[in-house]
Amino acid sequence: MNLYMTFGTPDFLHKMIDKNPDETLILLQGEDTALLLHETEGKTIFSQPRKYEIFEQSGTFEREGFFVFNNIPVSDEGRPVFEDRFKTRAGLIDKEPGFVAIRVLRPIKSDIYVVLTQWKDEDSFKNWQSSQAYNKAHEKRGTDQGLDQKKSIFPRSSFVTKYRGYSD
Repeated sequence: MNLYMTFGTPDFLHKMIDKNPDETLILLQGEDTALLLHETEGKTIFSQPRKYEIFEQSGTFEREGFFVFNNIPVSDEGRPVFEDRFKTRAGLIDKEPGFVAIRVLRPIKSDIYVVLTQWKDEDSFKNWQSSQAYNKAHEKRGTDQGLDQKKSIFPRSSFVTKYRGYSD
């Protein structure tokens, strides 16, 4: 399964959705940009997308909700270690109130992995961040066992982007 992303104006992206009613397309609005997601087994309808392989997933995206993109640069030699960490994850996030879906995305033409989660709303995401499940999932962060301490794996700092999904 693949996930593709493209940016544009909301009007332009709406037209793409209207022209492709049989595709799984999710329109997201950020603070200053609109983003369209295309999740498919086949080829994308986008002309110049950001391309990802989905290598870990749970849940099904919904059109409305709160989306969080944790963008994580990973070195070539760090890829197997990073991916193994997600393949062996406990899956506690899946049981959190307000959780909708997660996709862990392997980049095709860049070094930035994306951990994409969808929540019912922003409060659900914030509640997860202060939960026991969050603490358990990140318990090694900042320790000698934490991947965040492995500079050979992470060449640059990660960053988070947030969007709201909506439908007409």
